[in-house]
Amino acid sequence: MTHQAVLTFSSRGQGLREITGEVEHEVARSGVKTGLVNVFCRHTSCSLVIMENADPTARRDLHRWLSRLVPENDPDFEHTMEGPDDMPSHIKMALTRTSETVPIGGGRMLLGTWQGIYLWEHRDAPHTRQIIVTVTGE
Repeated sequence: MTHQAVLTFSSRGQGLREITGEVEHEVARSGVKTGLVNVFCRHTSCSLVIMENADPTARRDLHRWLSRLVPENDPDFEHTMEGPDDMPSHIKMALTRTSETVPIGGGRMLLGTWQGIYLWEHRDAPHTRQIIVTVTGE
């Protein structure tokens, strides 16, 4: 059995947005009791990450750390047509992930106690993002 849905999210600019609930909803809609859910981001300037969902300081620290690792206005960047966050957003996406796969058991995602799925916007300006959720199993 396979179920697929396209989820659309609006970002407010850089930062992590939890999408666990929306993905859980699609798992429930699928009727799959045992299987896998794949979550795929259709963009090159944002990414997905499974991260702690209990303490927001963990997400803020992660965001600040990656911003220091890949700063804006690097004089070596050539790809800057869309602004100083253009190339850094692509590098941040390449260093993280565009998809996550989570096992399903008992009709629910088998995430750990403090795990959540996050859409990580790497651009400064708000954007509309599409996430493909594919649930497979029995």
